[in-house]
Amino acid sequence: MKKLGLLALLLPFLMCLGPGDLAPSVSAKNQDGKDVNLGDHKDKFLLVYFYPKDETPGCTKEACSLRDNYLKIKELNAVVYGVSRQDAESHKKFIANHKLPFDLLVDKDGAVGKAFGVESMPIVGYSKRQSLLIAPDGKILKFYKSVDPEKHAEEVLADLKAAGATKK
Repeated sequence: MKKLGLLALLLPFLMCLGPGDLAPSVSAKNQDGKDVNLGDHKDKFLLVYFYPKDETPGCTKEACSLRDNYLKIKELNAVVYGVSRQDAESHKKFIANHKLPFDLLVDKDGAVGKAFGVESMPIVGYSKRQSLLIAPDGKILKFYKSVDPEKHAEEVLADLKAAGATKK
């Protein structure tokens, strides 16, 4: 019985995707109810960032930092999607309040996060602040297991450049 309990604790870490793994091709609805397939960006780099909740301090800092660096990220042939468990209306307000230039995807039941190996916060069930940077070939370049909301955009830019992304 103790072995099974330990396995249950380790399972989220074992399921984590890592560099070189093929990213799952999953779909979710954006803030406008449009289906977005995360596997449809094979010609671009893709940042899929998971965050706990709209309008909370850390999530707002992270979203605004990505917003402030969005043109630089976009110039490096990258697309950004934020993903959390709030509904479309909450995402629309978050986008409007902070003038976010990228889509936010609804992951109400956590299925998108699970597909990517993103952990959930115990009790509250929100997705942890984790991100994946995916190459144009659909393979994961980096799984950001621990994200500093204020520095994440700079880290992503550096990783894009290290991966050979060039200005378009």
